[in-house]
Amino acid sequence: MEDDSKLHTKPRTWLERLNDLLVREPKDREQLMEILRDAGERDILSGDMLHMIESVLQVAEMHVRDVMIPKPQMIVIENDNPLETLLPLVIESGHSRFPVINSENQDVIGILLAKDLIKYCLNKEATQFDIQQIIRPAVFVPQSKRLDVLLREFRVSHHHMAIVIDEYGHVAGLVTIEDVLEQIVGDIEDEYDTDEDDEIKKQADGSYIVKATTPIDDFNEYFDSELSDEEFDTIGGLILQGFGHMPKRGEVLKIENFRFKVLHSDNRRIHLLETTKES
Repeated sequence: MEDDSKLHTKPRTWLERLNDLLVREPKDREQLMEILRDAGERDILSGDMLHMIESVLQVAEMHVRDVMIPKPQMIVIENDNPLETLLPLVIESGHSRFPVINSENQDVIGILLAKDLIKYCLNKEATQFDIQQIIRPAVFVPQSKRLDVLLREFRVSHHHMAIVIDEYGHVAGLVTIEDVLEQIVGDIEDEYDTDEDDEIKKQADGSYIVKATTPIDDFNEYFDSELSDEEFDTIGGLILQGFGHMPKRGEVLKIENFRFKVLHSDNRRIHLLETTKES
């Protein structure tokens, strides 16, 4: 007769299986990773799960300074900007949160949420715009704060952005919850991202979506062009040199008969471009 206990055994979760692995009591991080990699080879953990666990361990050793957006690259709004001045900036940047600074001393005095401007856009005459009435308090964190601690604070406080300060109390940059999460799950993609193996994808309007990691040789072969690959191997490197700074989403650069528009970038690199070949 078959054992009833086996018939009613529930499938074990990956957390339960991971707990069994840790019974071996690793002495340090390297031993822990050896156990986890062994579990991956035996299909106890999936490759994605193994990568995520390793990323979580790495995040525990990283600090805010490692992922923050430096001050020169911050998109800020001055407290005396009229609505007609700041709206184009908000729309063009595509961001949802903006540090608000005092125009006189450049101190950060709060955070503006783009969604709080909607009522003024729909009914400008009925409501007098006053940015002081809608900005939210800014959260300040030191450059030395560990990322895992910051992530926990973000989760508890429900904040999505913090202003980073240096040892002298001066603004050094900003960090968002997305910057931290991307260290764990990888780049958070948007609607423009292409398939993993699809470096160049033609759009219905005749433009092309191009990954910044596309080798220049492959780009030249695809478009029958002769862009230089003497200094850089990828299109992203060539574009970054052309801008001379880390470009924001929406910035445009022309090289020879190509027009490149940045679709996705962060404070570290360009990810995705919209490319148009002009005659």
